[in-house]
Amino acid sequence: MEEITALAKRRGFIFQSSEIYGGINGLWDYGPLGAVLKQNVKRAWWRDTVELRDDVVAFDSSIIMHPLVWKASGHLDAFHDVMIDCKVCKHRFRADHLKDRSQCPDCGSKDSFTEPRNFNLMMRTSIGPMEDTSSVAYLRPETAQGIFVNFKNIYQSARKRPPFGVAQIGKSFRNEITPGNFTFRVREFEQAELEYFVPDDGADMETFRAWVERRKNWYASYGIASERLRFYELTDSERPHYAKAGIDVEYLFPWGWGELESIAHRGTYDLDAHMALSGKDLRFFDEAAKAHYTPLLIESSAGMDRTALTFLIDAYERERSVDPNGKETERTVLRFHPFIAPVQVAIFSLARNKPELVERATSIEAALRPEFRTQYDEGNIGQLYRRQDEIGTPFCVTVDYETMDDGSVTLRSRDSMQQERVPGDQLNELLRERLR
Repeated sequence: MEEITALAKRRGFIFQSSEIYGGINGLWDYGPLGAVLKQNVKRAWWRDTVELRDDVVAFDSSIIMHPLVWKASGHLDAFHDVMIDCKVCKHRFRADHLKDRSQCPDCGSKDSFTEPRNFNLMMRTSIGPMEDTSSVAYLRPETAQGIFVNFKNIYQSARKRPPFGVAQIGKSFRNEITPGNFTFRVREFEQAELEYFVPDDGADMETFRAWVERRKNWYASYGIASERLRFYELTDSERPHYAKAGIDVEYLFPWGWGELESIAHRGTYDLDAHMALSGKDLRFFDEAAKAHYTPLLIESSAGMDRTALTFLIDAYERERSVDPNGKETERTVLRFHPFIAPVQVAIFSLARNKPELVERATSIEAALRPEFRTQYDEGNIGQLYRRQDEIGTPFCVTVDYETMDDGSVTLRSRDSMQQERVPGDQLNELLRERLR
């Protein structure tokens, strides 16, 4: 992880938020490459979950909602972690993260912990000019509740009937006691959630299993190593009382297994809770049967920051090889899937002091840019290749003196490091084929 976090800062993937003022624990900024990486991860999720289906519609709810939303959802009363403090060093811990509470892991003091107490993870704010109890509001700890309270508006305006889904990606906030492991456990994050509503016709578990398989295929299709990914089925005692089934998608991080996504059969719990508190009817009206019913819910909830971190870690490799002269070499490479890679094609001029080469290289980059994520660079060619390997660029194109004679360029592959001369006028077609 030390190597990966160093690379992330050096190459512009992820920076500590407010670093010049000492930073804030659990908050991170995405740099020029990291912002594109996370955007690509979100686009991959959105494309598979929404754009390629005719039974899922898009949604985008507000970050601040009526406080009663969080009363109905249970967050105000039950969204707690158990917290303890060391009375000597004043460090704070989640009680469930400490295997041995007899000694502080930070300062070594014995029997120095306070009594455990509940700590609500909701981030509080206020609305309006007066800061009193009537102005209290909360930053949402999840995106799903906006879908539930708008269920009737959505299905009526979109003219959908169960089975159908509602998907959104957006910011969520949790006042984590002990954020850590880089961008894995943070206080501000993005969630991608699908709420899939189905009739109670006996096919609900089949739908649940189908979504689990779809998510398995999604991770596999973008190259996540299968041996470092598992789909853990929660036992009856591990699931909430209202859940009929639950799967945690977990990845083997350098510090151990960590959850990426939750897939759950939540029954009618969420809609029932909001109907009970609001007094509003959120049931679906079946025109054919002339009857109302509350649909069952299959939920898929994934953290996009954790998923982007997973792609970064899974792609990372320190590769050692022996060159033709028998010299051992080493390179750092990020083997991103082409769709996920922040830069897909880098274009170089062999000599920065030759205007004709620079002009040809920049014109090629401009021609490729509408179809691919491109980057122009110049300098020592070996160093340029190593830099692009380190940021995960699948292909590099070099313009040299031969280009000026016959129009051909050198195309170099990140994974094999093989170089070939290809006609410049066929670049688009070749890259289109190889970046699938």
